[in-house]
Order: sequence, then C-alpha cells, then structure tokens
Amino acid sequence: MDDLLRYRDEFPILHDCTYLINHSLAAMPAKAEDNLLEYARMWRERGIRSWGEGWWEMPVTVGDQIGRIVGAPAGSVVMHQNVTVAEMIVLSCFDHAGERNRVVYEEANFPSVRYLYQAQPHLEVVTCENAEAIVDAIDERTLLVPISHVLFKNAEIQDVEPIVRRAHECGAHVVLDCYQSAGVVPFDVTALGVDFATGGSVKWLCGGPGAGWLYVRPDLAERLEPTFVGWQGHARPFAFEPELEYAAGARRFLTGTPNVPALYAATAGYDVIEEVGVERIRERSLLLTQLLIDLLDERGLGIGSPREAARRGGTVLVETPDHAAVHQELGERGIVCDFRPDAGIRLGPHFFNTEDELRHTVEQLAEIVESGVYERHAGAVGRF
Repeated sequence: MDDLLRYRDEFPILHDCTYLINHSLAAMPAKAEDNLLEYARMWRERGIRSWGEGWWEMPVTVGDQIGRIVGAPAGSVVMHQNVTVAEMIVLSCFDHAGERNRVVYEEANFPSVRYLYQAQPHLEVVTCENAEAIVDAIDERTLLVPISHVLFKNAEIQDVEPIVRRAHECGAHVVLDCYQSAGVVPFDVTALGVDFATGGSVKWLCGGPGAGWLYVRPDLAERLEPTFVGWQGHARPFAFEPELEYAAGARRFLTGTPNVPALYAATAGYDVIEEVGVERIRERSLLLTQLLIDLLDERGLGIGSPREAARRGGTVLVETPDHAAVHQELGERGIVCDFRPDAGIRLGPHFFNTEDELRHTVEQLAEIVESGVYERHAGAVGRF
C-alpha cells in the first residue's frame, strides 16, 4: 500500500501539520483550487453562456460521479447543498397526515437529521437504541427509516440489510445516510436495496462543503412527486411555464439554481477517490486504524470505537480525562483532530496518512494525558 503515499503531494495541508480529521473535513486536494479557478474563468470569460456549457447539468453529471462511487446507476443521483436539504426533499414526497406517519431511527443519528424530523408537526418520531431495536420498532405505521450507515460519534458500521428487509415488509422506506462511509467503506446502494441514500463531500470524499447528494431508487424516482421542488425539477425549466410538470427520474428531486462553485471543488476529491478506488482505501484504512488501536493499547489509552474490522468505519475514538482540553493541546502541537462530547477524541486517518504520523500522534496523546498538561486548557470547548 506504500504506493498510495504518492498522493500525499496532492494534499497541501499535509506539509504543515498532522492532519487526522478526515472524518470531519478531509484534506483538500490541490486540484480543488485549480477547479475553482476554472469556475472563475468560465464566469469571467463565458458569462451567461456557462449555463449551457456545463453549469446547468452539473447537479446530474457530478451526481453520476457519486453514483459510480456508491453503486448507483447513471441518472439516479442529484446534487444539493447538504444532507438536511436532501432529506427534506424526500420528506416532501409523502403525506404525513394519515396513520402511516412514524419515523424510526437510532439514538446516534446525526443531530441535523434528527432536528429535521422532530420539527415536522405531523410526524411521530421513534428513537431506538441500536440497529436491532430499529428492526423491532418498524411496523405498518412506519413511513420512513432514516438511518446512518456509519455512526458519526463512534464510527460503528450499522447492519443495514435487516433494517431494509423489515422496512420493505411493512411498506416503509429507508433513507441511508452515507456521510461517514462514502469514500472509505465500500458499499453498493443498489445491492443494499435502499430507497434513498444521502451524503456529502466534506468528509472522506475530500470534496469540501456545499455539495451534498441524494440517490433515489430509479423506480421510485419515476412515480414520487416531491413538493419541495424548484425550477430545475421541471420538465422544461427554460420554457418558464406557469404550471409544474415534473422532470423524469431523479431530476424531479432538484430544486433551484445549483451551487456551481461547490460542485467544481467537489469533483477534485471525487476524481482522487475514483482513481484510488474505495476498496483500496478501505484496505489502507483498516491497516491504519488497527495500528492506532494497537498503539493506543500499548499506552493504556481507552478506545471507544469498534475493535472488530467488519464493524469499524474510518475513525478511532480515544477516551481521555477531558476531551476538549486534550484536543486543544493536540492542536497546539500541530495535530489536527476533533472530539465529540461523551464520546472521545476522534482520529480519522485517510489513505494518504503515514504510519509515522500515527505513532507521533499516539506518543503526544499519551504524554499529554500522563503529564496532565491538558489541565491548563480546562473549560475548553469545541470549535468544530
């Protein structure tokens, strides 16, 4: 796997620090800057003509690139600003006023998604402890099951298949949040049989903020009618017709004018992920996360993420006496990571990180905890 380290030069921030926060905001590929310059050149030189020279189609063409990474057929993925917007579009396809108005998800779902469903006045939200409890809670009243493929706090891979099977038995739809898996854990949305899948580009896809994505199972895309829709979702948007006629397929799940610069930036990351391949990235990730676990064990530091490779995403959680204070001290030593309350320090190496970086990080982490130097940051809070 040493050949993957040749990609290090494509990620400029790696020259300045030990960057282990790829589960939150992955290192930027240098090509992203070039892509944004190309966007600026298009706007400067081509002006309004840029829409007809690629801009207008980017939510679909960039979506197709995501599709190749996650196993979705061409034309079934469209780009949005973020996962919350994507899931709101899904929600808008269904009538919540009837008896089928329950949403079932796990306690560890990402807060932004939880807030969205909690805010809907006609939905009954059922929160479950784990994947097994979700299966037990799904019944004929269940409308949607929005679950995380990999939990954001502890990087545990969820067992998706039993949830999908039970949901479909009861006539419910599964919305799979792949934010913490796309780009680091291989999966195939078609093989999983999920109805919808969402994710973003900020994390393992190395695509930066502002580029979320939505997959809609092709047969559903032809018959569902989202009410959260905009002119890109019209069959003939530039006819400016006064009445809505839905576009075919996943295009009807588009809204208004797309976030063009974010899509330019995101493709730089997708290009690298496609070139390297998620299977190779996963192999490298398991090697690096296992090394982290072994090093942490040697220094007597607790681990809050799964030890079993089959259940472990790309992140390792470290238990410390004061997560916020230890995190701040690590940052002052040039080690960029993060923490989550009641979870621990999160270390997220990507395929371009080195074993020596991990050894250095654990040495520093152990010294910080053993010496008690972190106590000078008592009362620190997280900024990201």
